[in-house]
Amino acid sequence: MSDVFDLGAEHEQVVFANDPATGLKAIIAIHSTALGPALGGTRFHPYASTDDALRDVLNLSRGMSYKAALAGLDLGGGKAVIIGDPTTAKSEPLLRAYGRHVQSLGGRYYTACDVGTFSVDMDDIARECSFVTGRTVAHGGAGDSSVLTAYGVFQGMRAAATVEWGSPSLEGRTVGVAGVGKVGHHLVKHLVEVGATVIITDVNSAAVEMVREEFPSVRVVGSTEELVASPLDVYAPCALGGAITDEVVEVLSAKIICGAANNQLAHPGVEKALEERGIRYAPDYCVNAGGLIQVADELEGFSFDRAQQRATGIYDTTLGVFELAASDGVPPAIAADRLAERRMREVGRLRGMWLDRG
Repeated sequence: MSDVFDLGAEHEQVVFANDPATGLKAIIAIHSTALGPALGGTRFHPYASTDDALRDVLNLSRGMSYKAALAGLDLGGGKAVIIGDPTTAKSEPLLRAYGRHVQSLGGRYYTACDVGTFSVDMDDIARECSFVTGRTVAHGGAGDSSVLTAYGVFQGMRAAATVEWGSPSLEGRTVGVAGVGKVGHHLVKHLVEVGATVIITDVNSAAVEMVREEFPSVRVVGSTEELVASPLDVYAPCALGGAITDEVVEVLSAKIICGAANNQLAHPGVEKALEERGIRYAPDYCVNAGGLIQVADELEGFSFDRAQQRATGIYDTTLGVFELAASDGVPPAIAADRLAERRMREVGRLRGMWLDRG
């Protein structure tokens, strides 16, 4: 197994949570608490190895620090993964056992939904844990955070369109959406409503059928490879990470990449290849922060209107990233990092002065 200290050199804490009786095998990664307690979802996924799970949780938790910082939240970055197939391994005892492990961190990490987990799962976790967001509306929670995740991506896409074409309108633009699960489905709705032409693909045929039933005008292609090779104005990766590879950059006709998936760039350097090809990349953690904003609002007593208003600000944040990229002469991904790191550094520094909040 890889050395955790080498891989997570910039992380504050990595916890391996084990409960053989329920089958729980989880990893909780806290990247930074410079701005506040770490908040990030719990992903339930059948990883091929513990190494794969560890690398994923470290990458995702780092992304959450940057996402929270850029979104202007007083929160740090964390993430958790539960290793296993959620369709067969998930159970109330397992989720409650996991909740006790989260509780043991004493509020340094707040959990929420992610791939493979839902609001009802958060309710089970909350039976053993005080540090849970993304709960069902019946329990005073924000419900499905994919609603504002998609809304934020849509706002980011409008900002990218403003910079690229001089108008936020997506009417008549062809948008390819790869992955039409929770977030992708909502994003398609926004796009169809404003008159965009939408092409979709997903490995889950049931998800595709749900979109086709609701939006008959949507076109379906058989694979992501076929989608990226299609004539597009905008490409929206909304499945798992690593979607923007060198091969995708070579064949993509879209002028804008703006999607909900985390960690979209397959490796360092892809952002420069995108720039060389004249493709405008809206950094993933900038535009997909709507879900984080939605669940973070629970910490104040949830108001959808307040959370949506804050998520609308993703339009301005994305514009700010593109403006800094232009003025500094760097790709948008680097500009977004600079803005997030600046806030973590400047605001995080204030935490060095102890205050008695009692």
